[in-house]
Amino acid sequence: MKSIRRLFSMALVLLCAAEACVPASAAETSPVRVVKDVAYLGEGRTEKLDLYLPAEKDGVRHPAVLIIHGGGWQGGDKAAAREQNIGNTLAGAGYVCASINYRLAQENDDIPTRLREVWPGMLHDCKTAVRFLRKNADKFRIDADHIGAIGGSAGGHLVSILATTDANDGLDPDGPYGEYSCRIQAVVPMYGVHDIVKQARLRKADLSDADKKLCREASPVTYATADDPPALILHGTKDALVPVEQSQILQDRLTALKVPSEVLIIEGAPHSFHLQPKQQDLRAKVIGFFDRHLR
Repeated sequence: MKSIRRLFSMALVLLCAAEACVPASAAETSPVRVVKDVAYLGEGRTEKLDLYLPAEKDGVRHPAVLIIHGGGWQGGDKAAAREQNIGNTLAGAGYVCASINYRLAQENDDIPTRLREVWPGMLHDCKTAVRFLRKNADKFRIDADHIGAIGGSAGGHLVSILATTDANDGLDPDGPYGEYSCRIQAVVPMYGVHDIVKQARLRKADLSDADKKLCREASPVTYATADDPPALILHGTKDALVPVEQSQILQDRLTALKVPSEVLIIEGAPHSFHLQPKQQDLRAKVIGFFDRHLR
């Protein structure tokens, strides 16, 4: 009997210790309601978004976060495991989240070839999603002045260029919802490509002048300016697809411009992790970042 009690006590201690390791901001979450397949791109477009809505509180508006999936601009889905993890985590912490599908290229190993199919249309879709959130701020109880974005891999590239471009760059779509701003106020790019010329040369050393021009036009670092929103850049040391150097390139550019930014390198993390990789729980870090800049 004593041995059983002793085992029970040890198990209780271990359970309490494990719970203590979860940050309060990540553990104390509210119920989340998911609304799937909401049209946002206007007539004739089939891509939809999923909304993750926090618990309702009378009169309270919530900041919003746009979630952009990865997949090399040729695959992926708004309801993949990573996007669900992010959406549920952030909505549980009081954010209205929108995870979007956007136009995709046909499968092709050549980066410039893929880009030609979807650039700048895929960015237009992301910017339209930001406008959609502002247009529907009353309906979904959104604080329209405080919208962030997070995405991994191709989504990391897209949230990064969403953050670094503005109307002066000529990349805002004409419509729909053209009366609303596309600008965001905080960004979390995860293991994205930020200098596409350098990434394309890893696979094809001799890029044509046209290829280099296209890759440069689609690179976030091309547009970075001192008024860009704060960034938290995430990357894993075991990423076999996108070199950690890509995140450092963005960080160095933002630092030179004195944009508030931080790059967090997760030791041992591979490509395509979510907010709870086995190497490090990132929930408190990401929620804390958005809390500082969107609340």
